[in-house]
Amino acid sequence: MLSVSMNLLMMRLCLFLFLVSKLCNGYSTKLNFYPPTCQRIECPNYDLIESGKDYEIRRYSSPMWMSTAPIDDISYVSATRTGFLRLFDYIQGKTNYHETVKMTAPVIIQVKPSDGPFCASSFVVSFYVPKKNQPNPPPAKGLHLHKWGKTYVAVRQFSGFIADDDLPREAAALSASIAGTKWAAAIDKSHAADNTTLYTVAGYNSPFEFKNRVNEIWFTFDLDKALAI
Repeated sequence: MLSVSMNLLMMRLCLFLFLVSKLCNGYSTKLNFYPPTCQRIECPNYDLIESGKDYEIRRYSSPMWMSTAPIDDISYVSATRTGFLRLFDYIQGKTNYHETVKMTAPVIIQVKPSDGPFCASSFVVSFYVPKKNQPNPPPAKGLHLHKWGKTYVAVRQFSGFIADDDLPREAAALSASIAGTKWAAAIDKSHAADNTTLYTVAGYNSPFEFKNRVNEIWFTFDLDKALAI
């Protein structure tokens, strides 16, 4: 009964946020600052490699994520709701160890777009595992641990509540920003080598926060592998 009530609450919340995003159309813009959320809760560390016009190149060193199985859906908003509910149970202690885990940021959603407008895309929703728990992360049914190696990320920031039609626009804007750079070539080579996710969405805020919302589009790539091709 509690699970049904929680699902209804999240559905209403997502509908509300979708309507807000439409009313705030045009509120999606580059912020160019460190997410305020990361001053309150733990976020993965990274090195800033380059700051260009409307993009950053970062290097993350071995962050650890707890991830859902791929979720097939035609809607990013719907898939994110499904994945976040699974991860919310995880941080609330529904694990094999029955222990709670502190909230972190960002929640990332890896996106593999579909081949057509009415086909389901694939989404994997992931929670950054706090350093305290990384030596022995609590396992949980339906979730799997994913540890990155040294990973480079091209990043574009934008604000507001995310709607489905924001994603291709923001991904295209990031692609345009890095076009002609060595990073664009490295990303293309890295993705061609191992058929990696086309892009990732990083969200730093609670759904109840209205001010200083920070979202990011990421293109992840293995620079060493790309240079070896």
